[in-house]
Amino acid sequence: MASTVIAIDGPAASGKSTAARNLAVRLGIPYINTGSLYRAIAWKAGQKGISTRDEAALRAMLADTVIRYAVPADGGNPDIEIDGVFPGQALRAPEIAQGASNVAAIPFVRAFTLQIQRDAAKNQLVVMEGRDIGTAVFPDAKYKFFLTASPRVRALRRLAQGGETPDNATVDSVAAEIAERDKQDMNRSVAPLKQADDAVFIDSSGMTAEDVLDAMVLCIREGGDA
Repeated sequence: MASTVIAIDGPAASGKSTAARNLAVRLGIPYINTGSLYRAIAWKAGQKGISTRDEAALRAMLADTVIRYAVPADGGNPDIEIDGVFPGQALRAPEIAQGASNVAAIPFVRAFTLQIQRDAAKNQLVVMEGRDIGTAVFPDAKYKFFLTASPRVRALRRLAQGGETPDNATVDSVAAEIAERDKQDMNRSVAPLKQADDAVFIDSSGMTAEDVLDAMVLCIREGGDA
């Protein structure tokens, strides 16, 4: 049901996860964070002492990996289950973010994750957020949004997320890390971060989470689905 996927793309700390969660609640449908896929792969690599830049070792690891979106025993939105384990908050550790960016730039990793993402939306309407949902995963999504914000606002948001940054992080250091992540995501050879031609652009720099939600709901309502 790709035509009914609501795709929200954008760079790191743009507010897309908050927007996606809020929209899913408003519409009463599941929310899926595709970034967790790459974080889970980076997490498993770390558990096994594998560098997220060692493509041969990663290929062998993925050949022995079972990963999917599943609803945890306590309910809620579908979450990443890898080899029977829900890593949960372990995926939010600061060191996982760079590892996720590294593995996401590898073509065979993106090929490995593509069907997992599509399977998650196979039988239901979902809000799905990531960096290439509207361009590569579901190019025919019925609704597409590209959410961003200024570098300073994004750095402040990342700092406000507990556990996402080192204890000694500053606005400037986080902004620099985000800029480097943007560069890597936008210049990777497969499914680079970019706005889909038919996506609605939202700069949330001066907007509240409720403002962003209202803007998205208005677009969907105008399409007859809210």
